Amino acid sequence: MSDAEAIDLLIAASGAQADHRSLDVACGPGMVALGFAREVRFAVGLDMTQAMLDRAKVLQQRQSCSNVEWVLGEAANLPFPDASFDVVTCRFAFHHMLQPSAALQEMIRVARPGAMIVICDGVASSLTAKADAFNAFERMRDPSTVRFLTADELRSLLSQQGLTIVSERSYRVPAELEGLLRTSFPRPEDVPTLREIMIASAHDDGLGLATKADGDRVLFSYPALILSARRAT
Repeated sequence: MSDAEAIDLLIAASGAQADHRSLDVACGPGMVALGFAREVRFAVGLDMTQAMLDRAKVLQQRQSCSNVEWVLGEAANLPFPDASFDVVTCRFAFHHMLQPSAALQEMIRVARPGAMIVICDGVASSLTAKADAFNAFERMRDPSTVRFLTADELRSLLSQQGLTIVSERSYRVPAELEGLLRTSFPRPEDVPTLREIMIASAHDDGLGLATKADGDRVLFSYPALILSARRAT
């Protein structure tokens, strides 16, 4: 599945309509917000990093999109009034947050009664040993990682905040070891260890990533989950 197809899945899961106003939290370079801009009246993308918003603006110009706004801010303190949006999304960001529940509470606050909140993130294995190994690998590969939740933990996080989960969709994000390492941020001395861990997982699936060798390449895929939940009316 391509990234564009995965974003289309998320948009479909949101039930976005032409008269809606959408918010993408931790929007990064803006691909999700721009996807929503094609479907809704007005889209907003928020990120805490100005460089990400600058990239989003470049992509916006390339797409000649006028119904989107970029806002600098933090997920745990959204700079919007209560009940401002019909759809609120967050994609591949919860595993970077120290307190994803705080961000979720803010997403609920700015969502209108009956609005859809859609969370997409990678998920760790339900087996503790594999989940722990996977999270240790990811923190070494990208020190901004805090922790990937399991699918059940992600569901519970939403349910505990009073949201009603109405749909879910799983898919996998393909990756290749050397390509991943080139776009990651490990300490140079940790790169050999990361290679060893991933190669070893091809024998026992120790990371829960369905790792396999393909000639000189090491292929694997991240399991991802899209959860759509409705705020109470």
